[in-house]
Amino acid sequence: MGALTFVMFLSRFLLFHLYESPKFLLSRGRQAEAIAVVHGMAYKNRTTTWLTEEILNEIGGDPSVAADTKLTTIEIVKRKFATFSGERIGPLFHTKKLGLTTGLLWICWLTIGMGYPLFNAFLPQYLSRGKGAGGAAISNYETYRNYAITSVVGVPGSIIACYTVDIKYIGRKGTMAISTMLSGIFLFLFTISADSNYQLAFSSIEAFFQNIMYGVLYAYTPEVFPAPNRGTGTGISSFLNRIAGLCAPIIAANIPDANPNAPVFVSGALILAAFIAMVFLPIETRGKQML
Repeated sequence: MGALTFVMFLSRFLLFHLYESPKFLLSRGRQAEAIAVVHGMAYKNRTTTWLTEEILNEIGGDPSVAADTKLTTIEIVKRKFATFSGERIGPLFHTKKLGLTTGLLWICWLTIGMGYPLFNAFLPQYLSRGKGAGGAAISNYETYRNYAITSVVGVPGSIIACYTVDIKYIGRKGTMAISTMLSGIFLFLFTISADSNYQLAFSSIEAFFQNIMYGVLYAYTPEVFPAPNRGTGTGISSFLNRIAGLCAPIIAANIPDANPNAPVFVSGALILAAFIAMVFLPIETRGKQML
């Protein structure tokens, strides 16, 4: 893993270029550089933009260049916590429709954040309890072979989701809700038999729909939040997801050993709870441009 991470680190500098944030550049009064970044992103996406420095100055004025200031550690911490102020969070509940969407999305991220690792983080252990021919225990090789197969089968799910999210009457919400429901169902089906082939089949199908669920959720979340508060809404979603994920091993460790499938049942219930929340999401973003 260390070697792979180091390769990614090198790729960051050698294979592609990351642009500076135009928002940061504008905050420093560096209009020309911000415009250049926008044009660079447009070129990367094989299009053009009408934005020029003159137009930007007409809209927002021509501020003087602000010098970069060095912040102390305490000032940096205060600035980070300021993003969670009422001024940032309040607009996410500005209307009844937006407020309902925000609350339901945070429930989705919270329940999935706990349900996902309850199954996936312990999947090798679940697979190792499977039985082979004649009821014999399977080897470590078979356990991790099945784990690898499950992971590979899940990959096409993300690719298929790219197309289903733009299908009429299905869209983002439909794709996300259907895949989440099926993920929860197949989690329960996984526990029916201890046969290793049976478990491999249902864990693979579950991984397929799970990748669809997570892929669309990641794309849908920033689409529904208004641009000025998109970072706050998405950041809180991720925060809830990670906090719930930290709790998952604690829950799994404290579930009685009487039923080894109990964590899978909890995971399935949490995923189905997310499905119910998705059904009531009032906003469909397919074919719409959000501001």
